[in-house]
Amino acid sequence: MEDTKPNAPNAAPDQDASSAAAAQSGGESSLEELEALTAQLAEAERSVAEMRDTLLRERAEIENQRRRLQREVEQARRFANERVLSDLLPVCDSLEQGLAVQTEDVAPLREGMQLTLKSLLKVVEQNGLKMVDPLHQPFDPEQHQAMNMVETDQHAPDTVVAVLQKGYMLNDRLLRPALVAVAKAPGA
Repeated sequence: MEDTKPNAPNAAPDQDASSAAAAQSGGESSLEELEALTAQLAEAERSVAEMRDTLLRERAEIENQRRRLQREVEQARRFANERVLSDLLPVCDSLEQGLAVQTEDVAPLREGMQLTLKSLLKVVEQNGLKMVDPLHQPFDPEQHQAMNMVETDQHAPDTVVAVLQKGYMLNDRLLRPALVAVAKAPGA
């Protein structure tokens, strides 16, 4: 079907001209919007790159700290006994000197052993070791291990009457229980 309106061909060129003008002015604003969006995209990409770089640096720093801490823990574990062992060296020296003495008299050897034991006990006490010697005290199953029961009327029942082996506490924690003999009433 043909368009028979006389104004129709003239209307189309006017409409094309106005749409072309609108397209041109819209094209300029579209170009400006595109440039603005491109600038925003570039800024966002730069920001993401900075964040990625920061993240990688922080991860590397955390990994370095973890390794450093692991090394320090390993060193602490390896040399934890250094102070105790250096304190024990004079005790070893005393024992070696005592063994080097050639004498028939036992008294000086005994005296040297007593001094060495005193030195050893001083070192272990300075490092948190405390002796548990429960003689004539009530039996405590938390700190003592009963090896046998002894019938006696000289001590109250459940009292330690003999210490077979002393116990030790390390910084208020039981290291080794004392091996003891405990009194019981005769005929019980």
